[in-house]
Amino acid sequence: MSLPKGLAEDVSRNLVMVAQLIDEDPEKAYGYSRVALRLASRVAAVREAAGFAAYATQKYSEALAEFRAARRMSGGVELWPVMADCERGLGRPERALAMAGEPEVQKLDKAGQVEMRLVAAGARRDLGQLDAAIVTLQSPELASSAVHPWTARLRYAYADALLAAGREQEAREWFGKALEADKDGATDASDRLAELDGVEFVDAFDDSDDSDDSDEETDGVVVDEIGDEIDGDDRDGDKG
Repeated sequence: MSLPKGLAEDVSRNLVMVAQLIDEDPEKAYGYSRVALRLASRVAAVREAAGFAAYATQKYSEALAEFRAARRMSGGVELWPVMADCERGLGRPERALAMAGEPEVQKLDKAGQVEMRLVAAGARRDLGQLDAAIVTLQSPELASSAVHPWTARLRYAYADALLAAGREQEAREWFGKALEADKDGATDASDRLAELDGVEFVDAFDDSDDSDDSDEETDGVVVDEIGDEIDGDDRDGDKG
């Protein structure tokens, strides 16, 4: 709303494209974010979108700079967890852990606090502190039976940390709980469970073998998949 109408529409179109493409084609989303940034670098929402686009393409230094700019402009703390995760991406887990102890965390909503806990646990794992990572994830939110948008990811992270620590049976239990909460397929908990159970998935449509895909030819007669015989001269006949 701070921009002239024509410019505001141009910026908005680019931000819409960032939102639409950031999951399926982050590089294209990043390109649109750069256009929006050139048009309106003094708008907090533009800097935030540019930050997320850079983050999605693992340009962590650039993402962190954009998030810091957006935070200065808006005065909010919502970006604190992702800023800490950028520090992890830059190979500075100690800095991420320091951010997890800052007063800003107390100003986050419940979702933001859970996200910060996930980042802190990841930083502990970066440092090889598996037991500390497990303890970090143990929280009322993890123990709760209520399902929130972040529940599946929290349970999954806990299961993954348990597995890394060699606690396979507990890990299996928590992968199962993650799957129960994962209505949108945000995690690969089902695959991890199958892997723990020794289940191997085979592509039923793999045509790499030497056999014919659907029909077997014997002595001029084609035998289809249900065992009916078709005379060789009628193979191209009426299919109605």
